[in-house]
Amino acid sequence: MMDTLRAWEHWGLVFGLMDLTGYVFLILGAFLCLTASIGMIRFPDLLSRQHAATKPQVLGVLLIMGAVLLHERSISVLAMVLLVSTFQLVTAPVASQMMSRAAVRTVQVELGTVARDPVNPPGRGRKKDGAK
Repeated sequence: MMDTLRAWEHWGLVFGLMDLTGYVFLILGAFLCLTASIGMIRFPDLLSRQHAATKPQVLGVLLIMGAVLLHERSISVLAMVLLVSTFQLVTAPVASQMMSRAAVRTVQVELGTVARDPVNPPGRGRKKDGAK
C-alpha cells in the first residue's frame, strides 16, 4: 500500500512540474506575442515591422502550443499542436519574404536602407531602358 502511495506522489510531482513548465511557456509566449504587436506599431519602416511580425510571433505561438500540450497531455492535442506548429513554421517566413519582395518591387522600400538589392542581385542581367 505504501509503495502505491509513493508511486502516486512521484507522478504528482512530475505532473506538477509539467504544469509549472506549461505556465512558464504560456507567459513567455504571451510576452513574445505582445512584443511582436508592440513592434508592429512602433517600428518606423515596412521591413522592421515585418521582422517584428514574424520572428517573435512564431516563437510565441510555438511556446503557447507547447504550454497547451503540457497542460492537456493527450494524443489528439499533440496532433493539433504539431499541425498548428508546422503550419506556423512554414507559412510565416514565406509570407514575410514574399511581402518584402513585393515591397521592394513596388518601390515602397528605399534600396539604400538594405545592404543589397534582394530582388535583382548583381550579375543577374538587369536590362537597361529600351533594351530587349
